[in-house]
Amino acid sequence: MIKLYGHEISGNSYKARLMLSLLNLEYEWVRVDLMKGEHKSPEYLAMNPFGQVPLLIDDETQLADAQAILVYLARKYGGEQWFPTDALPMAQVVRWLSTAAGEVRQGTENARLFYLFGAGTKINIERATEKSHFILKQLDQHLSTRTWLECDHPTIADVAIYPYISLAKDGKIELDAYSHVLSWMERFQKLSGYVPML
Repeated sequence: MIKLYGHEISGNSYKARLMLSLLNLEYEWVRVDLMKGEHKSPEYLAMNPFGQVPLLIDDETQLADAQAILVYLARKYGGEQWFPTDALPMAQVVRWLSTAAGEVRQGTENARLFYLFGAGTKINIERATEKSHFILKQLDQHLSTRTWLECDHPTIADVAIYPYISLAKDGKIELDAYSHVLSWMERFQKLSGYVPML
């Protein structure tokens, strides 16, 4: 049985939950109470020295980092549909994994952290807001000529980007000006196996 360690309002934990559900995989959810610092406990750090969620355990495999978990699940259980192996489409998908860990993190993820978790002393909200609108404009333009981020069908690129874009309002980032992003989100929510955030 696959185990997923995470927290219900962590967008990165949500990425892993989404992928497991889209692949129709059974798993055990193990809640890590971030507010109580369980992710920094000696027991958890022994499994994931980075002290972050999510953490996936699949038999003997222990894997941290949301983007890495998406790659692992797609390659092991999802095949070409979710993560192509040909050079160019693979590179195009990986680009969005990098964007999720870069621009999206610096933008909508940080804005959400600022307002939802009171991380005000660590996050420059003006910069996070500016970065949010930058990546949203890029996404909206990209999606103006396509249905999915790459490959003309859903891939882990979409799964990596969707959570923190769909949660943008938590960071006081409005999406009304980004019609192509909103349409893409609606399509994503209609996928078989889609689940909302806990």
